Amino acid sequence: MTSEASNISHTVSEFILLGFPCRWEIQIFLFSIFFMTYILTLLGNMAIVCAVRWDHRLHTPMYILLANFSFLEICYVNSDVPNMLVNFLSQTKTISFARCLLQLYFFFSLGTTECLFLSIMAYDRFLAICRPLHYPTVMTTKFCSSLVTFCWLYGFLWFLIPVILVTQLPFCGPNVIDDFLCDLGPLLDLASACVPIPGTVLMCGTMSSLLIFATFFYIIGSYTLVLKAVMQVPSVAGRKKAFSTCSSHLAVVFLFYGSVMMTYVSPGTGQAESMQKFTTLFYSVLTPFFNPMIYSLRNKEMKEALKKVLRGS
Repeated sequence: MTSEASNISHTVSEFILLGFPCRWEIQIFLFSIFFMTYILTLLGNMAIVCAVRWDHRLHTPMYILLANFSFLEICYVNSDVPNMLVNFLSQTKTISFARCLLQLYFFFSLGTTECLFLSIMAYDRFLAICRPLHYPTVMTTKFCSSLVTFCWLYGFLWFLIPVILVTQLPFCGPNVIDDFLCDLGPLLDLASACVPIPGTVLMCGTMSSLLIFATFFYIIGSYTLVLKAVMQVPSVAGRKKAFSTCSSHLAVVFLFYGSVMMTYVSPGTGQAESMQKFTTLFYSVLTPFFNPMIYSLRNKEMKEALKKVLRGS
């Protein structure tokens, strides 16, 4: 951050989140669509958490990680969707400076945690398929719990410094964010309209890129080895089961990372605002909605456990 930035005090006490500007009738329609998506997302992910909790057959590392991932998705959608729904019905569409930065921190921390969980889930599948004899001794319940703790703890520490830097930026006048949440790129754009902030932009872009590319290439590398091992499985049934599990994981990976890379690799670099808004909407709202379906439709054990949950038995 430049010395000029530190000498300019905050004159913005709140931000205006434009969301999706349109006629009131369309706002109500969008509210209805996203409200139903939000409820179904919560129900779908809660069902997976309950299924793993209540079915003792699913008390294995893969499903423990999946249950934590589903709980993470519940937290993730709650970091942005409720405020987006309120804004659909609001005339002012304002959010206080403190709430905006708090949303930024939780949104990014939960997104970081999701990257880490996807990496750990890829590691779990790598061990199970490529090192099946070592899997029971390596991926113990204690080790799995340690990995889960690492994901949550490190996820909330990774973006702490960038968010602290953003809190120190000068917001000297412009306060309109053409987005439905307090996202990093629009906030950097508002601050850079006051004074140049190349250091903060570089720091945020570097940490985003490092996290995204390191975890993405690790996941792709792990599944490349997994798919290579799957092709060598002599049993057709075993090959089909392993491929079904991995394809579900990979579908989630590409849904999440495809939209994230378009948004955060270079924040504050003048990316088309409408494009950023919709890519953010895709991975923060739609991906958590699709995840329960992706993970359960092609998984026999999960489908049976979900039937038990729905029957209440």
